[in-house]
Amino acid sequence: MKSCVALLLLLLSSGFGFAADSTSQKPWTEWQFLLGEWVGEGTGHPGQGTGGFTFTTDLQGKVLIRKNHADYPATDKRPTFSHSDLMVIYQDAGRTRADYYDSESHVIRYTVALAASHDSATFLSDPSTSAPQFRLTYTLKMADQVSLKFEIAPPGKPFATYIEATAHRK
Repeated sequence: MKSCVALLLLLLSSGFGFAADSTSQKPWTEWQFLLGEWVGEGTGHPGQGTGGFTFTTDLQGKVLIRKNHADYPATDKRPTFSHSDLMVIYQDAGRTRADYYDSESHVIRYTVALAASHDSATFLSDPSTSAPQFRLTYTLKMADQVSLKFEIAPPGKPFATYIEATAHRK
């Protein structure tokens, strides 16, 4: 019994030591241009829409969380609908990666490139011979305004814009 307690204490103390060392790093400093709450509107394949998104740090600064919601009014071709998604952005072996999940059961795995000027972030899914490739780009336009573009490339085809939007910080 004493050896189990000793092992547990050793594991806990080494885990806390590791956490203390790694929290001193701030991997999201360059992402300040996107942090916060945003509202916007855009156009594209689903039609004219309104909505908003947030970028926040979580897990003691280890990940960024993006939550997004968009509403689309009814048209003569489809009823009113809403879209929600969640993206977890994280560091993996020196690269920035992101995992995306939405209310339509899509899952997209991205590699992320941040512009050297820290005013643009591009999320690019891995190419596939059997599935579309996706690209999502946020670009700072003014201090509290970003543009975003979501593009889709069917296998073997170039990217085409699916949604373009502008958002301002709330």
